[in-house]
Amino acid sequence: MKLTKFTHACVRLQKDSQVLVIDPGTFSESGEALAGAHAVLITHEHADHVDADAVVEALKGNPGLQVHAPSGVASQLAAKAGDDGGRVHAVEPGASFEAGGFAVRSFGGQHALIHPQIPVVANIGYLVDENVFHPGDSFVVPDGIDVKTLLVPIHAPWSKVGEVVDFVISVRAPKAYPVHDGLLNELGRGLVEAHVTRIGAKYGTSYARLSPRESVEV
Repeated sequence: MKLTKFTHACVRLQKDSQVLVIDPGTFSESGEALAGAHAVLITHEHADHVDADAVVEALKGNPGLQVHAPSGVASQLAAKAGDDGGRVHAVEPGASFEAGGFAVRSFGGQHALIHPQIPVVANIGYLVDENVFHPGDSFVVPDGIDVKTLLVPIHAPWSKVGEVVDFVISVRAPKAYPVHDGLLNELGRGLVEAHVTRIGAKYGTSYARLSPRESVEV
């Protein structure tokens, strides 16, 4: 399976001729990521994780596209796209389903707390093909599984470096790559990644940076 990172939180997975996109948001090259996709997974409603206009355009232009998202996001996208054919699906935690030829399991339930005066929204983490885990905006550790490839939100308004490191060493995936890095400059990125790389290695996790549009085999 080929994993391609786009800016910030979006990744594109390709297996044979099948393409799955996770979190094509407004900070990302969403149109490029969605081109030719068979399925889309959305973790939560924040715009940096779902570019609603781009997803709706993709739904209208690609009759075979299927979208999976928390219920509130799914309802909004279905209404905007005029979808009455069941191509936009609501996802709850603890589900297992097929999306564009990929096996998907869902975890979590809510977004990490930003501030008590900012409402907490639904957030779903996705495990794809028992391999790649995208947590969205949450450090909830998926239970009962061995993650092979972890996508790490390395910077966010809701996190601190210690929490990022604790998430990595709690999941203990052999490989980890960054997401949610669109607000970092090189100084900040270097600081966070140095801690994740050094401490993660003690617990068996090899962390590597990916630039936008860079791909790896996972």
